[in-house]
This record gives sequence, structure tokens and C-alpha cells, in this order.
Amino acid sequence: MDDFLFAHLADAHVGAWPRDGAIRAALRESVVRAISTVEERGCEFLLISGDLFHTPVPDPSEAAPVAAALRRLTDRGRRIYVIYGSHDYVAHRTSWLDVLAESGLFLRAAPSPVRAEGERWTLPFLTDGPTGCRIAGVSGRAQGLDRGYFLGIDAESYRTGPAFRIFQFHAAVREYLPPALREHMEGISVEELPEGADYYAGGHIHGTYEGPGPRGRGLLVNPGAVFGTSVTDIAAAVQGRTHRGVAIVRVRAGVPAVEFVDTAPRDMEIVDIELHGETAEVARTRIDEAVERRRGTPALLFPRIHGTLADGSIGGLGLRRTGASGGEAGGPAIHWDVSDLTTVGPGATEAPASTDELERDAVRRLAAELPEGLARAGAGERLLREILHELGRPLSEGEARADYEASRIDAVRQALAREAPRTEG
Repeated sequence: MDDFLFAHLADAHVGAWPRDGAIRAALRESVVRAISTVEERGCEFLLISGDLFHTPVPDPSEAAPVAAALRRLTDRGRRIYVIYGSHDYVAHRTSWLDVLAESGLFLRAAPSPVRAEGERWTLPFLTDGPTGCRIAGVSGRAQGLDRGYFLGIDAESYRTGPAFRIFQFHAAVREYLPPALREHMEGISVEELPEGADYYAGGHIHGTYEGPGPRGRGLLVNPGAVFGTSVTDIAAAVQGRTHRGVAIVRVRAGVPAVEFVDTAPRDMEIVDIELHGETAEVARTRIDEAVERRRGTPALLFPRIHGTLADGSIGGLGLRRTGASGGEAGGPAIHWDVSDLTTVGPGATEAPASTDELERDAVRRLAAELPEGLARAGAGERLLREILHELGRPLSEGEARADYEASRIDAVRQALAREAPRTEG
């Protein structure tokens, strides 16, 4: 087929915003709209480039509407090709994606199991029957632990013969990393992607980008997060720096062109409130007024409080009370961001650091104390992040505690074995 459409989405993160029901529902509805767009636009198939869900085993009430929307696509003849993202990945256990794949809802474009880094391996691929597209991919892993897989790819058979080729991946591309992330993420370079694809379907970084593939050939695209998982993501979308939805790709005579279709709600607002040493009482009045002015619109409000509070604690601002009143009839759902707020005076406390900041600091301190052998093996922060990911997986409903503990211990042992220094001889 020389002229056809397909769709590409990534980073849906269904189930994110666990403490904000209205925002979580808006995210879920955005994903369902994105999936519906695939059929409305007459696409032949859908690519999902990782992180469909925010956790490997999401709440069924979050997953069910999305699974139903995907089922409607397949029932109407659309095909779905999926790779796992860093949030989907769970070593040696079953995730929701595994269950959906086994039910026939979609096909895994990266079916190979996890392998040791540095090992040479042949890239498998699927062929979409109606279009003849050749689809391959590499699933993401926690903390960018997949870079070594790209360096070991043998894509010769994938490149041989006539076909429109698609390569899916879920990894940070260094050339497109936002400046704030370059210090913290190694990523891969464009030139480390396998050559020969006509379309590179990216994910992982929650920002839209479009550019050439390796050696300037093919089209490299990340559609951006469907909704977003942080106030930073929301701000980027509201300010027009990224799209939120699905990419529709038209192929004519083997040449792809992309159109970004936004499916997230438009009635969202970022509000910046600057404090300059006011007391908690004065600051609380200012904050209440800022929320009251927006009663009735938008539906989702994201206030960011910056600066310094002169006395008391951040809890004295009554943000929980203001947020609750905002959810009443006619008021927006509110998510507060106080990461840039500090207090001075007796009993002063700094605003809590973000989870990412706390994790980065802890990992760096621990990495400095690793045994010399592991450091030489190139483990360091990467090993610690994988262990943290494995130990942080929640107990699944109905899972015996003994089975849970055994699986965590086994996963950590395997991570350590992969990174153990090899002896010569």
C-alpha cells in the first residue's frame, strides 16, 4: 500500500495523579479521545510507544475504559502495535500490558526478552498485513537502562527488501532533551538508533519533537505525553511548547508526514502566585482571591506558589481547605505546587523537594559508596536506580507476601549479577 495513514501516541500514563480524582479523570478521558481519533481519521493502525499506564498494575477502574477503547479499534479492523515503557516494565512479573497482549488486544512490537547489555542480537520485526509495513522496536526500561540494547542491534534482516519501516522506542534522545534534563539523563543519540527505518516512533520524554533519523534519513517523532504527569508538563502544554494527544502520520509514496492532534482539555490554567515575605494570614488571603477570581473557569487549575513566607509553616496557608472549596459546584479542580516556596522565622521549613529531586540526591550519595568493583563495571547510579525500581513495585492485589518478597529478592539478585565485574581468564 503506497498511500495510508497510521497513528502514534506515547506516554498516556493512565492512572497518574493518584491524589487528584478530577485531574486523573481528565487524563483518562484525553487518552480515550486520542484512541477514538485513530478510527475517526481512518488510520490503518496505532503505535503505542510506551507508558500506556502509569504503573505496571493500575487500578482496574482506570485501565478498563482505555482497554474498552482499544478493543473497539481492534473490533473494527485496526491493528495496535505496542512497546513497553519504563513505567510498564516490571521484571519477572505480569503487568496489565502482558494481560492485554495475551488477550489479543494488541501485538508487541518488541517481543524479545530482557538481555544482557553488550550482547549482539538480531532485531525481530512484525509485518502489518494490509499495508506491508515492517514494524520493530525496543521497549523501555526503568531509568534509561536500555541504552546498551541499541548498541547491540543487528538490523540487517530488518533493512533487507522493499517495505515501509517503522522503529518504535521509549528512550530519551540527547539531541532533543530539554536543557533542564540534560544534566540528569544520559539518553541515546540519534545516531545510536538503527538505520533503515522510514519512521522512528519515540516516547519517554514528555515533549513533542520532530526531526531526521540517523544519517539524516527517515522521520523521527515524539508526539509528547497525551496529557502529562506533572505541573511542569501541564505548563509546557499550556504555553504551547508541546502537543498533548496523538500524531497522525500520512504516508505517500513511502514518505511520511506528521500532523499533531491535541486531545487534552483546553480549559486548564497555570497560575503563578509570588510571595515576598508575607505572613501566612496575608498570603492565605491572596491565594483565596486568586482562586475565587477563577471560579467557573477553567475546569483544572494549577497554582504555583513561589517566594518566601514570613512566618509559620506552609501548612498554615490552608491549601487543602482552598483546594477542597475549589472543587465545589462552579469551581475548578485544583492541584497546588509549592516546590519553589520557602519559609523563614521560628519553625520555618522549606517546601518539600520533588520526588525526582529527592531520588537524584539519594542515588548520587549512595553511588559514591558503591564497592570499587561495581564502579569499574559501570554500574553506579544506573544499578541503584534499577534496584530502587524493583524494590518500589507495590504488592499486587491477591499476591502472597512470601511470593512478593521472593520476587523482589530475585529481581535485585539478577540486577547485581548483570553488573558484577567480570574476571579475565
